[in-house]
Amino acid sequence: MCGRFSITTTWEELEDRFAVDIPQDLYKPRYNAAPSQNMLVIPEETPHQADFYRWGLIPHWAKDAKIGNRLINARAETIVEKPSFKSSFEKHRCLVLADSFYEWDKKSAKHVPYRIILQGGKPFAFAGIYDYWRSVKGELIKSFAIITTQSNDLLSKIHDRMPVILSKEDEARWLDSALELKNAKELLKEYPPNEMEMYPVSTLVNNPKNDVADVLKSA
Repeated sequence: MCGRFSITTTWEELEDRFAVDIPQDLYKPRYNAAPSQNMLVIPEETPHQADFYRWGLIPHWAKDAKIGNRLINARAETIVEKPSFKSSFEKHRCLVLADSFYEWDKKSAKHVPYRIILQGGKPFAFAGIYDYWRSVKGELIKSFAIITTQSNDLLSKIHDRMPVILSKEDEARWLDSALELKNAKELLKEYPPNEMEMYPVSTLVNNPKNDVADVLKSA
């Protein structure tokens, strides 16, 4: 599961790294992003323009937006089988921009929170899916979910699942609408553990209201 992440990289660096335009007036560093919040994604339809989508997928056919509260993640192993995710996987893939994520140690009684980064703290993209939902009053909500897979050797020390982080080379392929679905599914794999680092952080991160730089610090 992935239920919290950060994106603190400057918009200038993000534009350079992902070759996209960032909505500068709306962008601000997020140290403790949580579900139901609007986060920065690059949708398949506009691969050179990032936008803000709500975290928690609301399928276009849903009767109530509240379904998004429990659809924050999609399992890679069953994504083509689940009605909530199948259509988005086929037609609406996206990159979710981040520079770290948090996970709690399920294998200890204290459930210590950890921050996981790529070596050097560089930004990266989660594999995501998205959809558009319109309420009976006409309100349009753009929403997304982060895809997860089984943990690599590093993350397995604390948890059995991890978000899918795409390699830089695979990002464009993930957004390619012409990519065969079997090839898209092959991209949903563990990230190399030797290219990642993790360290324990304060329980400040437990509360999403603590969207402050202190949550990044080693405990």
